[in-house]
Amino acid sequence: MAERLLALENVSAGWGEGVVLEDVALTLGEGEALALLGRNGAGKSTLIATLMGVARQRAGSIRFAGAVLDRLPPERRAAAGLGWVPQERNVFRSLTVEENLTAVARPGRWTLAAVYELFPRLSERRGNLGSQLSGGEQQMLAVARALMLNPRLLLLDEPLEGLAPVIVQALLAAIRRIVREEGMAAIIVEQHARQILPVTDRAVILERGRVVHAGESAALLRDAAALERHLGVAAGQPS
Repeated sequence: MAERLLALENVSAGWGEGVVLEDVALTLGEGEALALLGRNGAGKSTLIATLMGVARQRAGSIRFAGAVLDRLPPERRAAAGLGWVPQERNVFRSLTVEENLTAVARPGRWTLAAVYELFPRLSERRGNLGSQLSGGEQQMLAVARALMLNPRLLLLDEPLEGLAPVIVQALLAAIRRIVREEGMAAIIVEQHARQILPVTDRAVILERGRVVHAGESAALLRDAAALERHLGVAAGQPS
């Protein structure tokens, strides 16, 4: 079994006075990829934001690489090894692709050459401003920028949302390589279970801010009844 990298114990969190997550517990091993699934409003993005210290943690404990994160600000969590790609992408629109990447770079496996090899389209656009990129190119840049931090855990919040099918396939291939070949630990929020389950080791399903399912991704992919019950995924729905 992989050494434990992340552990949430009885975490409750939300925004302002509102509570979105209640009594959430999950663990993640070194090099393990987790699919975080659930219907809209289930609390998936809030869980990612809680890990980064953006949402308000009200109870419980978060441990990462042996350190307690509960009171650390987001920049300290990033320095500790969390790489976040939010839904909004947040690329620097007034900087070039290359400036976006080098502005956050830290030493490690993921260099400019490595991310350009992973995303050849970014190499072609290296001199373009962030504002000049398509939505798919901005998403590639957001993932590449997170990799340039050389994190121990990559947090991807709906990385495939709203993208053209050809871009979805390119990003899925890149994510598969990052987690399968490079062995980076990842938590991936995704609406389309059948797309992300083949890429991940384990899956957690949230409903109304609580964990209602946790198990191996391959087993959930075969369990049509669970997919229908928790996610509304019809048995014949394409990947």
